Amino acid sequence: MKKLKDTKIGKWLKDKSPGILETVGDMLPDQGALGIVKRLIDADPSFTAQDKLEFARLEAELAMNAQDNVTKRWEADMNSDVKLAKFIRPAILIALTVFFMVVMVWDGLDPEFEPRESYITLLEIVLLTVFGAYFAGRTIEKTNFIRKR
Repeated sequence: MKKLKDTKIGKWLKDKSPGILETVGDMLPDQGALGIVKRLIDADPSFTAQDKLEFARLEAELAMNAQDNVTKRWEADMNSDVKLAKFIRPAILIALTVFFMVVMVWDGLDPEFEPRESYITLLEIVLLTVFGAYFAGRTIEKTNFIRKR
């Protein structure tokens, strides 16, 4: 992935606020750099409402490009002759769902069963990531596909 300074947002920041670009330009956009830049822009009174709207448009464009890259990877997996590439995501989704159900039932039946908080947090993050990518991501892909037609 490109560094922030190499994106359209980086070029925009070079013109509008070189100081912000110098601070976060070497970070990758998905490392939280966009959130930092957004807060800095929102807090800086020298940015006009038009500037803020332009930044929001560039940010949305960057997010759509990232989603398109995910879509291309998933399409490549589906077009692959390797069966594992086609079935790995649904298999992980099924395994996590079954594991979650087992833990939930076990927790309900055994009063002494107490999973560690770290496992609960980890399971929550993994489930949200997988379900979000599989269901929300697929919805975004289909919406983009329909829009492109």
